[in-house]
Amino acid sequence: MRSFLIHADDSPAMESRLQTALDLARATEGHVQFHINTPMQRFVTLDPFGGAFLVGEALQQAQSQEDALVERLSAQLGEEDVPWGIESSNSEPVDALVSAARLADCIIVSLGEPGKVNPGPAVGALAVSARCPVLALPRDSARLRLGGKVMMAWDGSHEAANALRAATPVLALAGSVTLVTIAEKAKGAAFPATDALSYLSRYGIHADLLEKERTQLTVEELLENAAQELGADLIVLGAFGHSRFRETLFGGVTRYFIDTARFPLLLVH
Repeated sequence: MRSFLIHADDSPAMESRLQTALDLARATEGHVQFHINTPMQRFVTLDPFGGAFLVGEALQQAQSQEDALVERLSAQLGEEDVPWGIESSNSEPVDALVSAARLADCIIVSLGEPGKVNPGPAVGALAVSARCPVLALPRDSARLRLGGKVMMAWDGSHEAANALRAATPVLALAGSVTLVTIAEKAKGAAFPATDALSYLSRYGIHADLLEKERTQLTVEELLENAAQELGADLIVLGAFGHSRFRETLFGGVTRYFIDTARFPLLLVH
């Protein structure tokens, strides 16, 4: 994992994404690519007769803001010891990032504020569409603590296995790794947690196992309690084990953690 794509904007949460990306690049001798997205569709207005036209003044202002952001980032990154680049796009945010991430190892974005409209890309849609892990940080968090405690949610599913494999470079940087299973959820799993521990050990990662008994709490509530007990600095999730449509209607683990936005998440579909 050496190529990091960062959603770049001028929001307060940008500094957390930037510093996290720089820390990851230093730890892996990697490269950071900042992606500025200004969707053209936002500046298209329809008239009553079905015509469409650009709102020139608003577009010009947006382009000026983008130029200013490029200038600020260039000045800041010029003082860093990490190779970097800046690119821009004008399609919809998720489509733009997915396209730009074809050769990226990880996309770094911010989670939305609970109860508010997220000005950035929709994290759930991005996690499903991207072919690489998505690192989503709470908007009010500082940089990700690379040497901290990582919790891996494990249920033996393909999504969990994909997440485990993809997260291995990040897990290798952690101070501790704990696989958390829910007893009823993991019962009869084709790949039990002990197999996951064996897999990690081949990479020199010695993880602990924590099994939580199923209670009247939901799976997501049990996992959240476990994360709080462990003092987790990062949660690794196999994203959307059920369909995204089903999770949108009825809720689910991925949707819960994205919506509450309390922990940094590494999401892999």
